Amino acid sequence: MYFETIKCEDFEVFNLEYHQKRVIKTIAKDLNLQEYISPISSELLRCKLIYNKDEILSVEYFPYIKRDIKSFKILFDDKIEYSKKYLNREDLDRLFLQKDACDEVIIVKQGVVTDTSIANIAIFYDDVWITSKDCLLQGTTRARLIKDGFLKEQNISLEMLKNAEKLALMNVMIGFDEIRDYSFNL
Repeated sequence: MYFETIKCEDFEVFNLEYHQKRVIKTIAKDLNLQEYISPISSELLRCKLIYNKDEILSVEYFPYIKRDIKSFKILFDDKIEYSKKYLNREDLDRLFLQKDACDEVIIVKQGVVTDTSIANIAIFYDDVWITSKDCLLQGTTRARLIKDGFLKEQNISLEMLKNAEKLALMNVMIGFDEIRDYSFNL
């Protein structure tokens, strides 16, 4: 089973075309998401749409409160696989539990800085915002920012991460969120 997290606010559904494309890529079938999404209030909502290869199984709405993320535990895992937005997030959750006193984890796979447990990463390095080509999950916000030309794809090494001028997290709920005053723990 798979899921999509979709941002809804003021009864509006955001960036649905990118979610639609990911669903098609995931199951090779076009499920019309618009038919299933109807925001229930004007507040900022996280819509969780669960589906399998044949159908939409459920749609739920939750008020969204952004986490304050300033510190990152860097973890190495060469075997983690999360190329589709699987409902089973066991491996990501296992890594998140290793964050110790930090707010979030940054996952390094085969020498490439990939993602956190909840977001793609971008760094400002050599006067350009870049995101790793070999990320774990090709997020919808990431895809939109690459298409718009704001982000460039280039694998990020640990050394590049440590020497970056700026760091940002991105996902559907937070958009492109530049983190100020962040720290790393190895």
